[in-house]
Amino acid sequence: MTSTDGLRLHPFRGLRYAPDRVSSLTAVTSPPYDVVVRPDGVRHLETADPYNIVRLILPQAADPAARHRQAADTLGRWRAEGVLALDPEPALYVYEQRRGEVLQRGVIGALELDGPVLPHEDVIPEVVEDRAALMREAAANFEPLLLSYRGQGTATGATGVIERAIHRTPLLATTTEDGFAHRLWAITDPADLAAIDADLAHRHALIADGHHRWATYQRLHAERRGSHEAAPHRAPAAHTDDAGSPWASGLVLLVDTSRYPLQVRAIHRVLPHLPLADALGRLDGAFRVRTVPGPLPDALATLRDTPGSAFLLASGPDTFRLLDHPDPDLLARTIRGDRPESWRQLDATVLHSALLDEVWRIPDHPSEISYIHNTEDAVEQARRHNGTAVLMRPTAEETVRQLALYGVTMPRKSTSFGPKPATGLVLRVLNDGRP
Repeated sequence: MTSTDGLRLHPFRGLRYAPDRVSSLTAVTSPPYDVVVRPDGVRHLETADPYNIVRLILPQAADPAARHRQAADTLGRWRAEGVLALDPEPALYVYEQRRGEVLQRGVIGALELDGPVLPHEDVIPEVVEDRAALMREAAANFEPLLLSYRGQGTATGATGVIERAIHRTPLLATTTEDGFAHRLWAITDPADLAAIDADLAHRHALIADGHHRWATYQRLHAERRGSHEAAPHRAPAAHTDDAGSPWASGLVLLVDTSRYPLQVRAIHRVLPHLPLADALGRLDGAFRVRTVPGPLPDALATLRDTPGSAFLLASGPDTFRLLDHPDPDLLARTIRGDRPESWRQLDATVLHSALLDEVWRIPDHPSEISYIHNTEDAVEQARRHNGTAVLMRPTAEETVRQLALYGVTMPRKSTSFGPKPATGLVLRVLNDGRP
């Protein structure tokens, strides 16, 4: 693959639901796989429509291999039945999300993996392995990453194409349960595609949401390239691993945040095997502890207004403890000294280095720590498991971007950018001989 100094976004033939084969587009869409609260959220989506996309992104079976095979079989069956159909020609897709005053627009396409894309968080190896196994089996990108870039902030280049497209009739329009209205347009005109390509050729992108999917794309491409290089005597596969291979790019949504700023929210932790009483008992002076009156919005306001490192612990809707004023000796002993001060002061850094690793000694494994985007869901999960929810504050986008430019990754699941693209509006398959 030839490297590029900027971003290369390729058109692809989108795989989309046939509106006459499903009850509604709303009923077949889903939040991203890592936002769905399991198992309740999965059951809710499965019952919304028999063709809900959750059956592909979070298939339910006895073991991982069976789950991934089930997703691949389901995808094949839905395509054979005409529930999902390929668009007639390759396109980039303008995508709009709107709720109240929140407006986000961007371009969905297949982004080359060797371009300047900056991660800002570490990933969990087990999650990457699971996503890779699913994607490998199904040969499809089910949901786009959310990437941000800084354009000119004016209606030129890619943004100009976007803002002309929205005056046409969209391919689809729907409103999801969270109140967001979604619209999608196909961009096939060569002049528009060339304008987007020329604009992005000078940009770099920040992964706003989807680090595990990006790592999955890279792993699968490396596997394909390595297999191809390791066996040159074999007959060429259907897809060689050059710039034209579908495995050399991945499905993304690119948003110019100088034109459409992203919202930044926190991602909370739930420790299902650590009761709140044990969590407090193990602190032993490591943090100051104060009881904070509810309800939840009031407790969160107290957290937001607390200076320095702080966390809100909860085990139910009426029990809140504020942790702040960490012991300086604890921080000096547990937090790496070879990182920028802005990284050392991140709430997520203090949480993982000092509290989770040192004080509570909780391994960062999916069975021990759940990452929950919604605050109410996090508190409810803690209550249900008699565990502890650690409620967090968001990190400013500029801090995230600067650390990424330094080449410094934040602790995994440090922050959540949005609004996130709905899953199920457009998919990308990797076995039809096209990017």
